[in-house]
Amino acid sequence: MTDTIIVQVTNLTKIYESEGAPRVAALHGVTLSIALGEFVAVMGPSGSGKSTFMNIIGLLDQATSGEYCLEGQNVSRLNADERADLRCRRLGFVFQSYNLLARTSAIENVELPMLYARVAPVERRRVAQDALEQMGVGDQAHKLPNQLSGGQQQRIAIARALVNSPGLVLADEPTGALDSKNSHDVMQRFQTLNAEHGLTVLLVTHDPSMAVYAKRIVIFQDGQIMSDEPTTRQVT
Repeated sequence: MTDTIIVQVTNLTKIYESEGAPRVAALHGVTLSIALGEFVAVMGPSGSGKSTFMNIIGLLDQATSGEYCLEGQNVSRLNADERADLRCRRLGFVFQSYNLLARTSAIENVELPMLYARVAPVERRRVAQDALEQMGVGDQAHKLPNQLSGGQQQRIAIARALVNSPGLVLADEPTGALDSKNSHDVMQRFQTLNAEHGLTVLLVTHDPSMAVYAKRIVIFQDGQIMSDEPTTRQVT
């Protein structure tokens, strides 16, 4: 790991307002940095602000105030098109519900981010197959999602998150729909990608047994960071 900072947020606040309802402050002056090659788990109870934080880091939402720099670029004031372009090129996403297209094969699902990035078809197919192989599901390339187990679907979703060589992968409760065995398999794959390939991972989880795969655990409560510590007993 280098000392290069990939995520820097300073005094980040997020306030939700709607007519006829009280203002809800989801984040209160959050300041946090993530270095290239880190594996960081974000935890906290429901309503703690961890999902709001993840959405802002993923350029799916914007802070009310404060500054967010991604790979040295201040992204706080980008417009919607600029955020979408940067999201496609530099961020990878893994969701609890996999978010695979039901009528599209595994390899076509993996190709999708490269289609948006206008990668040539032959190159898309090659990179997608390599990513599936890396995740141990290369032999499932032409199956539909409903022909695959939950664990296989999530490994395909991870492959999809990797194909544009993102600077950061955001994993939002990636084991929430999996049984214990598949949960640990998925987390071991994230751990291997981080340790052997230098992938920077930001994980949101409610499960302490998943958080210990990370190298650092940040705990949110009431929209603030309550603790930020190295993992004391990391699973290997």
